[in-house]
Amino acid sequence: MGVSKTFSGLNQNALRYLLPRWMNAYSGVLMRLGFGAVMFWIIGLFTRKTSVKTTMRQKLVLLGIGAFFMTGYMIGLLMGLTYTTPVSSSIFLCLEPVFVFIMSMMFFHEKATSRKIIGIVMGLSGALLCICTQKQSDVASNPALGNMFCLLSTLMYSGYLIVSAKVLKGLDTVTVSKWTFTGGALTAIIPVLIVGFDAPVIREGLFSTPMLVLLFVLVFPSCLSYLLVDVGLKHLSPTTVAIYGYVILIVSTVVSYILGQDKFDWFQLAAILLIVGSVYFVELAESKSPIPSPKQA
Repeated sequence: MGVSKTFSGLNQNALRYLLPRWMNAYSGVLMRLGFGAVMFWIIGLFTRKTSVKTTMRQKLVLLGIGAFFMTGYMIGLLMGLTYTTPVSSSIFLCLEPVFVFIMSMMFFHEKATSRKIIGIVMGLSGALLCICTQKQSDVASNPALGNMFCLLSTLMYSGYLIVSAKVLKGLDTVTVSKWTFTGGALTAIIPVLIVGFDAPVIREGLFSTPMLVLLFVLVFPSCLSYLLVDVGLKHLSPTTVAIYGYVILIVSTVVSYILGQDKFDWFQLAAILLIVGSVYFVELAESKSPIPSPKQA
């Protein structure tokens, strides 16, 4: 999870470099999901002996997860980074544990403790502070709109974590990835047909900076990172996996300030501290929860 989220942190900065000059958001989503689908199907050819046979129902479920959660997450992320900064985007990604808990309480009747409520209030306060105080600048053309897209992407990814944790049981990582990415890629074609495919980066030379950045995005955050997340979900709880979003925030913040993709802001720092505190309270509440019996589980 540490390696996976380091790639994801660098992904924020790489996408911000590419958007919107070298590609629009919808074209970027299609390239990421399409490339990922092709790569996972190729990997699947070498893992057929160890892969678990899936029923038609399981395949349709995985396609649906990709079509809804995966596509929604990536559209929200890339649209958000078109208008706001990598640091702001990473702030919202750190809210994953909070939204995972909210969804767990809503759909799986998880008990709401005082620590969880404090964490949720702090996290949502940090998100609102970021949305309401960030102003338009040369590094963020429309931060309010971008932050709303980032919030949407976080909601989608939180749902992906919960649903995938249920579906992954009994299925191998490559099988899950190839079907979810296929579902996402097929869905991503629809907005591209409506707004058009716009990606000048593909006309650049192989060793040009834009192309190398795109190849990094396609190979590491889009493929390898998801394989590692699926492995993490098999051994860790969805909330614990979501906790590693801290790595994204640390990496993207440091790189953003170095590259000039963001400017230091006290309100942004306050939002970061609120969200870090919120995740601390949520994780503290999780660690204090009693271990359920096998029957309850």
